[in-house]
Amino acid sequence: MIKEIDVKNKKVFVRVDFNIDLDKDGRILSDFRIRATIPTIQFLLKAGANKIILASHLGKPRNKEEELSLRPIAEYLGILLGRKINFLSDCIGDEIKKEIDKAAAGEIFLLENLRFHEEEEKNDDQFAKQLASLADVYVNDAFGVCHRANASVVAITKFLPSYAGLLLEKEIENLDKVKNNFTQSLILILGGVKISTKLPLIKKFYKRSYKILLGGGLANTVLKARGLNIGKSVFESELLSEAKKLDENIITPIDCLVGGSVDDKQARVVGVEGVGENDMILDIGPSSLDSFVDVIKGATTIIWNGPLGYFENAVFAKSTENIIKAISESQAFSVVGGGETLLALEKAKAFDKIGFVSTGGGAMLSYLSGEEMPGLKVLNQ
Repeated sequence: MIKEIDVKNKKVFVRVDFNIDLDKDGRILSDFRIRATIPTIQFLLKAGANKIILASHLGKPRNKEEELSLRPIAEYLGILLGRKINFLSDCIGDEIKKEIDKAAAGEIFLLENLRFHEEEEKNDDQFAKQLASLADVYVNDAFGVCHRANASVVAITKFLPSYAGLLLEKEIENLDKVKNNFTQSLILILGGVKISTKLPLIKKFYKRSYKILLGGGLANTVLKARGLNIGKSVFESELLSEAKKLDENIITPIDCLVGGSVDDKQARVVGVEGVGENDMILDIGPSSLDSFVDVIKGATTIIWNGPLGYFENAVFAKSTENIIKAISESQAFSVVGGGETLLALEKAKAFDKIGFVSTGGGAMLSYLSGEEMPGLKVLNQ
């Protein structure tokens, strides 16, 4: 743990998760993951760290696209901290190392997008060794990537003393409250596009939770598996056989909002048996929403990941907005996570109304499902 180490006069490499959503003009849509790292940065400054070197990925670059540069995030972090953040144009190399070494004590750096180097996702030892050469100590404060065996998460721990940051500790502490304490009134609310990413969690909690509520695109896969017409709606054809195994304890919508495209300015309410060939299911319907809210009212623990409709269009955002309201008003301990879910919370200004908001999406699901997390395994070792 970070509080147990002496970082005075040491250079500290901090893996953070600044993989956030930006609009087409490069503006930050949600700064939650950035703000979540500030306690660790401030702790290291107060503890006398000589230099703090922050590193993250952003998106899935193919050719070092300018729109996936971390430069605007460095500027934004500087505003939040009230001090200059030195942005470096790469994350490895002699020039980068020289620039860090010659800087005055107490400086903070943000390296360029780690995924601009393909070795990052390959968990390459030599790439990790170059990253490690920039510092004396490694701190992982990026829970959102701990389920991935990347060089800056796993291989780097071979070359530096390695510890968990304050955010990573906070994530594990809160997720363990759910993972280790199943109750009969625990409910799971799952949305988003892919059921494939949620199946491990559904299987883990299937017999241990009171209800599992499905919405979004992943519910379409279950509806189709049950023989219902879903028109032009998104679904995962390769998961239909798995989806057929989910019985009535998995609650799917009984009605829905449909349109001809995601950009429609109006929607029609239809029962799930009334979806037409040219319809797209883009939100759960009012009757489904009422039943979901009733279940939420009786819960003591709630896990939510993924919006229930195409919330980017206000016409299809009502269910997601009302689920946020219901969770906010509930007395249950709630754990919420996922990139799109964070955006929905940002729109609703509801971060402070949720029990715990995780910075992880896939990582949260992996941890709660009991899957091995490479980034945590190496720290435990």
